[in-house]
Amino acid sequence: MTTLLTNIGELTTNAPGAGPSAGSGAPDSGDSVGTLHEAAVLIDGDRIAWVGAAAGAPPADEIVDAAGRAVIPGFVDSHSHLVFGGDRAVEFEERMAGRKYAAGGIRSTVAATRAATDDELRARVRGFLDEMLAQGTTTVEIKSGYGLSVADEERLVRLAAEVTPEVTFLGAHVVPAEYADRGDEYVDLVIGPMLDACAPHARWIDVFCETGAFTVAQSRRVLEAGIARGLAPRVHASQLGPGEGVALAVELGAASVDHGTYLTDEDVALLAASDTVLTLLPGVEFSTRQPYPDARRLIDAGVTVALACDTNPGSSFTSSMPFCIAVAVRDMGMTPAEAVWAATAGGARALRRDDIGIIAPGARADLVLLDAPTRIHLAYRPGVPLVARVWKDGVAV
Repeated sequence: MTTLLTNIGELTTNAPGAGPSAGSGAPDSGDSVGTLHEAAVLIDGDRIAWVGAAAGAPPADEIVDAAGRAVIPGFVDSHSHLVFGGDRAVEFEERMAGRKYAAGGIRSTVAATRAATDDELRARVRGFLDEMLAQGTTTVEIKSGYGLSVADEERLVRLAAEVTPEVTFLGAHVVPAEYADRGDEYVDLVIGPMLDACAPHARWIDVFCETGAFTVAQSRRVLEAGIARGLAPRVHASQLGPGEGVALAVELGAASVDHGTYLTDEDVALLAASDTVLTLLPGVEFSTRQPYPDARRLIDAGVTVALACDTNPGSSFTSSMPFCIAVAVRDMGMTPAEAVWAATAGGARALRRDDIGIIAPGARADLVLLDAPTRIHLAYRPGVPLVARVWKDGVAV
């Protein structure tokens, strides 16, 4: 079965050389994301088979007329915490009244998650995924981290693995209450029985390297143990203040450092010289009233930047990548083209994937038709549901 999307007014491919001026050094920001106009895309099964000018499109079994609207790759949300019970609406209200965000609030979600059944958690995850898909997100990474016991962490990664291959074991989220003041003993549990139980269900290992969570030395133990078990590293770092998490992540070849709210010049230089992606999470700063990271500084320095939602009940209870794009453009110094690239190809880089976040022959057929003539409208019309249609693995959903 082949499907041709044609009469696309603006096609964002993220494919090098796709746009007429790509690689020319022209100032048009569209060139950096491989923009094509009056374009078409041929889907064959779950893959993209052809991309080019609509006038030269091949025949297909089904024709979809985009009517001059924009098409972009499906969003790649490379940082989420979807498997949890309860919520923390009261905490949010208190924070809006002036209370400072602290990592310790995670423990209240741990209690609610432990009390939830597998079926309750499974239904919640499915609901979040439906929410995300309706807003154009076609690939999602899911972390554990709200169980913090061997049995509960194992079931969280197992449930996550039912819906995505991008599963991250985050047993080192915070030290649970029963291990208060015994952080090193908890790390022993994480890198021993907990890792043994969770590694078969996960692709990644992560740690919250932050004051109030885990020290650099503890974080190193966690990451190195995960790497030894075949899991690739990711790191939460520099969310609440500057620290050594970025340096540790780069040293260990982490695919991404996530948050990066407080970065030193040395951090930026290390990231720019590495292939570690910095994943920015605008929903967190929106919800916690921390300062927004300066994405302009990062991009100009040569850092590869991704955008993700960090869907979680404490610091960022949004599942909307269009919202994050709008905030990144409004408050973080990104152009619309840069923000869309970061939310698609940037997320793919953070997951070390080359088959998503791009519209090119051979890539997965994950596409979003916008009810707008250009991608700019994602930031220009914040809060408006502009996703008209989504294809996931070549299937309209």
